[in-house]
Amino acid sequence: MPEGPSVRKFHHLVSPFVGQQVVKTGGSSKKLNPAGFQSLWLQDTQVHGKKLFLRFDPDEEIVSAGNNPLSEPLQKEWKEEAGHHQEVSEQSSQSPGVPSGGDGLRCLWGDTPAGGAERWLQVSFGLFGSIWGNEFSRAKKANKRGDWRDPVPRLVLHFGGGGFLAFYNCQMVWSSSSPVVRPTSDILSEKFHRGQALEALGREQPVCYTLLDQRYFSGLGNIIKNEALFRAGIHPLSPGSLLGLPRLEALVDHVVAFSAGWLRGKFQGRQQHTQIYQKEWCPAGHQVVKEALGPPGGFQRLTWWCPQCQPRLSLDEPEQVVPSSGARAPSTQSLALEGP
Repeated sequence: MPEGPSVRKFHHLVSPFVGQQVVKTGGSSKKLNPAGFQSLWLQDTQVHGKKLFLRFDPDEEIVSAGNNPLSEPLQKEWKEEAGHHQEVSEQSSQSPGVPSGGDGLRCLWGDTPAGGAERWLQVSFGLFGSIWGNEFSRAKKANKRGDWRDPVPRLVLHFGGGGFLAFYNCQMVWSSSSPVVRPTSDILSEKFHRGQALEALGREQPVCYTLLDQRYFSGLGNIIKNEALFRAGIHPLSPGSLLGLPRLEALVDHVVAFSAGWLRGKFQGRQQHTQIYQKEWCPAGHQVVKEALGPPGGFQRLTWWCPQCQPRLSLDEPEQVVPSSGARAPSTQSLALEGP
């Protein structure tokens, strides 16, 4: 599924529509009636990790403009360089798939906000999930049957200002309560709590398991996990308890640096460069190992690592203090203040 940087870009794509009324709807969803959005006002949008939240009310009054996911320098950069509001899926070369269990959307609390009360729509994206603004996603290649069919949006919302949003491959759930947003666990928030993250990483379980725990690293996905571990020179299965504080700090630094750089690249229209993810050879020319790793009984994620650049620690091996990546990676705040 899209990781934190992509969902933050989706948030900025949606934000200009806050304060506008839905005047026309469409989409292929059978579980969430698109017509239920007719005449509602988009009053707020918030983002947390991999989830996007949209507030729709039947009245025009605007209570909030949403949480601010970026520092002012990055916001300015987005306004200057984004130009048109468009977001391409992480795997735009493939047609968005449909999760098992139907058309990928499900609805609680009915098809539309009822009783005059505010309702929040929680949006969770599938593997090829995306949001497009003022244009539709187009097929980049033929499907298995040789058809060049464009992906079908699950939901399309046309607004009074003349623009529209198209949602692809996502689950949507109505809620009558405000979203639970914890900036201290969000890797792209300026309030991200490093101490909390370091404490979680220092446990006995492999660090690759902890990195995907959204309670401490909200927005971190498989790409960020692989890249941060490689840059820190840490084997994915190394127990955090065997790694000294300097190495764990370096790992957190690389998580933040890679994520912020990925987000900045999205605003500038640059493709994210990876060093280890889906590679056969590491930058040093060593052969890369690929294996599905995950906690017992839990979800197994494909993981790429270099056995030479990321040696595995054993219980009787002295801890290596200096990470192979060398210099300490910059923090979120310093990255936000740097130029592209």
